[in-house]
Amino acid sequence: MRRRAVNLVHAIGIVTIAVTGVLYTLIAGNTPLLGLDLQGGASVVLQPTRSASQEELDISVEIIRNRVDALGVAEPEISTQGGNILVQLPGVEDQQRAIDLVGQTAELRFRPVIEELPEMLYQRDRETKDLDRFFLTDTSTDAITADSEAVLADYGDDRSVLIRYIVGPSSLTGDALESAQALYSLVDGWHVLLTFKRGPVGIDGFNELSSICYHREASCPSKKLAIEIDDEIISAPLIQNNSSSFIPFERSQTRITGDFSEEEAKDLALVLNYGVLPIELEAQQSRIVSASIGTDALRAGVIAGIIGLVLVSLYLLVYYRLMGFVAIASLVLSGAMLWTIIAWLGEHQGLALTLAGVTGLIVAIGVSVDSNVVYFEHLKEDIRSGRSVRSSAGRAFTTAFSTIVKADVASLIAAVVLYVLTVGQVRGFAFYLGLATVLDLVASYFFMGPLISLIAHNQKLRRHLSWFGVAVPVGQATK
Repeated sequence: MRRRAVNLVHAIGIVTIAVTGVLYTLIAGNTPLLGLDLQGGASVVLQPTRSASQEELDISVEIIRNRVDALGVAEPEISTQGGNILVQLPGVEDQQRAIDLVGQTAELRFRPVIEELPEMLYQRDRETKDLDRFFLTDTSTDAITADSEAVLADYGDDRSVLIRYIVGPSSLTGDALESAQALYSLVDGWHVLLTFKRGPVGIDGFNELSSICYHREASCPSKKLAIEIDDEIISAPLIQNNSSSFIPFERSQTRITGDFSEEEAKDLALVLNYGVLPIELEAQQSRIVSASIGTDALRAGVIAGIIGLVLVSLYLLVYYRLMGFVAIASLVLSGAMLWTIIAWLGEHQGLALTLAGVTGLIVAIGVSVDSNVVYFEHLKEDIRSGRSVRSSAGRAFTTAFSTIVKADVASLIAAVVLYVLTVGQVRGFAFYLGLATVLDLVASYFFMGPLISLIAHNQKLRRHLSWFGVAVPVGQATK
């Protein structure tokens, strides 16, 4: 009697926990956070153009993470992968824009303009004026780019050259900036307002360079100061004041104008705000998944899971009869607890459910069914050997649960190894497989075993051994 009471408490307790979890999930509005391949988005592998240290990679990851957060992407995955950086952005609407932003070095420099070169004159005078000596072909070498005179172009929307400039060495970089903000005005349209740091490496340095251009000194005879970002001229304003002498700029007065669209201005402000990448990165592999493709993948995964569950349920019902209903109930119970945990982790911990994770959950159905089959076969074997259903239920469960634990521990070891040693979607597969395996142990111990034991103690039910999938004389069931 005491054992039956314990079994009843276990069964009712685990069902109560599962139902409470589902109700909490519905009331709280928790939903699983879908990964890139289930809701669409963008993925890119960024490779350094030169050998990079782990410290440089880690700094780059942090800067990229800040940029992505500013884009409003929910729970991106940004990590090092060998010597590369993997960026996955689920749910991002403008995928190509996001890919372009995460890997942009965004090195801002202020350069004095020595001479303007309209494209027609540049093409005509390239050889006679030996202009190629200024033209940078190796922009990855900072010493050449920053410390030398160069010919740099201002590009139009279609990437055609509007004008080229011969510019002097850079004496001031984006390190002088404190912040950048995209604004709109009737005069300048969309532009970026710069706020400089205080001191010689900030506004004082900018005013010194502006004064040189204002007075048309030899290094800046054009009176223009070019603003260069990643070896392209964004703007080259004329330095002028409303007085006969140079008046220093306030540290929040400088604007970058250049016929920007709203998106271009905001993107520029974003990359300037979150710093310069310490290394230049090139996109090696990029993948764009549309929302419709993600929806199709999710639908396919759900359909595959439902078909698998239906086929397994039919098999259990045909072969194990009444015990098959218990197995199905155990699967539903595990699924309810799994749903609660996945939704909570997605809502509060940012854990995304990917297609690989769905695959892990489908595989876990087989793990759960194995646990039921191990117990049922032990039970049937004991009944065939002449024991009663009532005595066989407890004895078979003790033996079977030991086997179930050993099998599930083997699956857990594989899941842990995969999770620790891999990255990306393989880790998702391992995590969800491991989680479902743990819940299988819980459901087996607190629900399947106790419920079968309660059924075996019911005199009316145990009279019909065929309901247990055992073909033996009915009279044996009353023992």
